[in-house]
Amino acid sequence: MHAVVISGTFNDRSAAEAEVPDLTARVSGMPGFVAGYWIALSGGEAHAIIVFETAEGAQALAQAAHGGPSDAVSVTAIKVGEVIGRA
Repeated sequence: MHAVVISGTFNDRSAAEAEVPDLTARVSGMPGFVAGYWIALSGGEAHAIIVFETAEGAQALAQAAHGGPSDAVSVTAIKVGEVIGRA
């Protein structure tokens, strides 16, 4: 399995939260999707961890995520890595 880790900052958290249902529907429909988590941390930090069965699935999302899901979040980093453990 491979995961995409996306980091960013909220420009408009309320707008970002309103977009989550559409975003999760699109991402969960991608080939090889396993699970996804969208996380709001203090200080306006936004993060997402999305897991795919294959590196190719993860790379496809990483390419699609460049430019951010919307103006509500500024993406600062997108990284793809191999999942080496889970609980």
